[in-house]
Parts: sequence; structure tokens; C-alpha cells
Amino acid sequence: MASIYSCTECDSNLNLNSSYAYPPDFYFEAGNKDSVSFSAIDTTKFKFQKEDKIRPFFETLNYWGIQRKRTKIMCNSCGHLVGYVYDDGPPLTNTTGQFHMGPSQVIPRAPRYRFKTKSLRITSS
Repeated sequence: MASIYSCTECDSNLNLNSSYAYPPDFYFEAGNKDSVSFSAIDTTKFKFQKEDKIRPFFETLNYWGIQRKRTKIMCNSCGHLVGYVYDDGPPLTNTTGQFHMGPSQVIPRAPRYRFKTKSLRITSS
């Protein structure tokens, strides 16, 4: 049974595929509260806007900082903010690190498309 994800503002189909959705209990550094996360999306249905703010932020106990860099995801039809792109998905590499001394502080990670549940209308087909 597939789910259809639509924008709550304009009711347009966002063409999100349930098979790319992360399980609700999957751990992310930036948290997953009140959101649905996907590993891949149809980029033709969205507009993206880079965000670079210098001010303290606190997402979770382990995910905080002074400067936040993320990308806003907006509905292509109406421009409503539906979520953000975070770079805290699964690691892209499975190596022992440089000179076999373990992973570095910066591990390249797959993007995670995090949609706010209040911005989505989810119906079963």
C-alpha cells in the first residue's frame, strides 16, 4: 500500500516515494521529531534555497552549534516551506580512514530530505 504525499497549502502531489522513506525510529544527529525523512526525492517538484545562519542552534543534545548550513525545501507550485536538506544521512564511505587511523571528524554523508509532518498531507492509495 503506497502513500501519496501532498503539500498542505496547495494540495499538489509532491511525488515522494515511500520506498525511499527512512524508518521512523532511524537515528539522525539532527533528530527526526515531527518529520518524515527520505533518502531520495523528485527534485522537479521542489525549489531549493541555501540557508547559512550565524547564530546558536540546538536541534538535539548532540546536534548544536553556532553556524547552521542547510537547504530549505519549498513546494514548486506554491513556494510553501515543506522541509530541509540535512547532510546527516548514512556515511557515503565505509573505510578505515586516512592512513588506517580511523575515520576523520568530517565523514561525507548522504543527504537526508526531512519534511515537516505539518507541511504534508499523507493519504493512502
